[in-house]
Amino acid sequence: SSAYNTPKQPVVRFKRNKHHKGSIYCVAWSPCGQLLATGSNDKYVKVLPFNAETCNATGRPDLEFSMHDGTIRDLAFMEGPESGGAILISAGAGDCNIYTTDCQRGQGLHALSGHTGHILALYTWSGWMIASGSQDKTVRFWDLRVPSCVRVVGTTFHGTGSAVASVAVDPSGRLLATGQEDSSCMLYDIRGGRMVQNYHPHSSDVRSVRFSPGAHYLLTGSYDMKIKVTDLQGN
Repeated sequence: SSAYNTPKQPVVRFKRNKHHKGSIYCVAWSPCGQLLATGSNDKYVKVLPFNAETCNATGRPDLEFSMHDGTIRDLAFMEGPESGGAILISAGAGDCNIYTTDCQRGQGLHALSGHTGHILALYTWSGWMIASGSQDKTVRFWDLRVPSCVRVVGTTFHGTGSAVASVAVDPSGRLLATGQEDSSCMLYDIRGGRMVQNYHPHSSDVRSVRFSPGAHYLLTGSYDMKIKVTDLQGN
């Protein structure tokens, strides 16, 4: 019936025009919901103090960070009380570093170097861990307690590998999923340190991968204009 065919128009609760001088590539909420971070091709990361109750900016000045020398492609807040809920990770084009910033104190913490190509995707889990996907065809795992790279995972299974456009880790911290520019997805056993599977659910770049809360399913989105749900419970 027509009720299913015409989705309701969403209600815009908050809007900020000309927030950046360029396109906004990525956004992230802090775990407490009081900070809204954005990254742009104007090379700035901006952090907007936000009030979830009034659904408005608090009026405190935005934080602005200019450590990047290229487009910021992805950013994420560290989860969990260990990091105080206000540590932001950001990465993208330019010098291929991942930057960590303490938004409470308004100061930079670490520049994590190792990737040799632009970083396209970030994911954080278990309080301290970061996964980064890059055009250099690798995923790197970083541990902020040491601040350094603790593992490099290549996408070469059969053939030459491909740029990693999206990364996610399941809620238990056991399984990494990646989406590549060659339309493939990789599943990697983090604890066992081995690739589980490489498969092609799409016909173009896989730009987004996310696990369902119970990790029974993987949701993927692609430039082929399709989203797909893969059942991970079988083989």
